[in-house]
Amino acid sequence: MIIYLDGKFVPEEEAKVSVFDHGLLYGDGVFEGIRAYNGRVFRLTEYLVRLYNSAKAILLEIPLTISEMEEAVLETLRRNGLRDAYIRLVVTRGKGDLGLDPKKCDKPTIFIIADAITLYPEETYKNGLRLVTVPTRRNAPEAINPNIKSLNYLNNILAKIEAARAGAVEAIMLNNEGYVAECTGDNIFIISNGIIKTPSPALGGLPGITRDAVIEVARKMGYTVEETFFTRYDIYTADESFLTGTAAEALPVVELDGRQIGDGKAGSITQKLIAAYRELANSEGTTIGE
Repeated sequence: MIIYLDGKFVPEEEAKVSVFDHGLLYGDGVFEGIRAYNGRVFRLTEYLVRLYNSAKAILLEIPLTISEMEEAVLETLRRNGLRDAYIRLVVTRGKGDLGLDPKKCDKPTIFIIADAITLYPEETYKNGLRLVTVPTRRNAPEAINPNIKSLNYLNNILAKIEAARAGAVEAIMLNNEGYVAECTGDNIFIISNGIIKTPSPALGGLPGITRDAVIEVARKMGYTVEETFFTRYDIYTADESFLTGTAAEALPVVELDGRQIGDGKAGSITQKLIAAYRELANSEGTTIGE
């Protein structure tokens, strides 16, 4: 595997970051997960704009233009011979001292990893996921704005641990008021009486790019989509539910906290949206090239 690291392409075993890097010491940095399908990188510009906005919000100056970063992503894919891949793009504050002060970090560290990924087996997209609600609450937006996709994912990791201990691979995270915010790594949707609903970003979840693409697809198909507030009760009593995420794409949810959702199977609207999203993802994007 070839890794992009600070302007160079190096073998995986040579891709090394200092133990004094503040991304490692403090989670001080930002990242994006991006997908390539069929020789195209899906919505690369949107992902890079979000990355640069996250960096701007934490006063982290990225020493590449967006177009230069785009080319670095594409070249990483080319060097690894990948047409279908998951891309992890990371920008840290860089090497500093043992204190918190970011001014002690001379320059950011940038690395790009591209590899094949299968987050869930194909049968999950047919049979659906069983979720649980975990005790760990989503970070309050007033503390860490959910639009900042930072390297500090401990909030989500704690929830993931709790989900695993309960025998689930994904979990619902509530905000401090008890409203559904998101899952540990995915956005959530419910469908009731033909209306598709997803939590408002004001509740503490990251408004995902896959989420936005599915909303776009759903509206083009004629469905009403609402960004709103809802609780676990609304999921329990929904006709259908599904998740969206860069790695997960779109996949059905059939149970939450032991309560069957709808008829306990992937719903018909959910199946249509999964198919429409896959068609979109495989036909739109920035060409990788040779």
